Amino acid sequence: MNIKTLLAASAIALSLPLAAQAQGLVRGAERGAQDGADAAGPLGAIVGGAVGAATGTVGGILGVDDRPRFRQYVTRERHSSYAYDGDVRVGATLPGTGVTYYDVPSEYNARGARYTIVNDRPVLVDRSRRIVEVID
Repeated sequence: MNIKTLLAASAIALSLPLAAQAQGLVRGAERGAQDGADAAGPLGAIVGGAVGAATGTVGGILGVDDRPRFRQYVTRERHSSYAYDGDVRVGATLPGTGVTYYDVPSEYNARGARYTIVNDRPVLVDRSRRIVEVID
């Protein structure tokens, strides 16, 4: 592991948009730092944290590992689906009335997010009702 690799990994992690998918960034950094420390000590923790932050952000708020488990949770809850005329996509804002929002259980570490079912698809929304993640 050389200093160029460390600097490149750090630059990538720091250049990611912090507003987008902040929870994935934090969780990815935590996991990456721990895995890196286990494998290569303090230097591994630094590199692992930077790389983990990058991959955690790509994985979304829930992270790649939590998505299937969360989808199963939502299916077990059997909430009704809201019929939405627009595209079910990140960035779309759902109406203030007619949609029922539910808290995400703390085990998923999705602080600040709620979920609902839109056109039979679970989605995470922020407090302004904007879709921040579609769980496929």
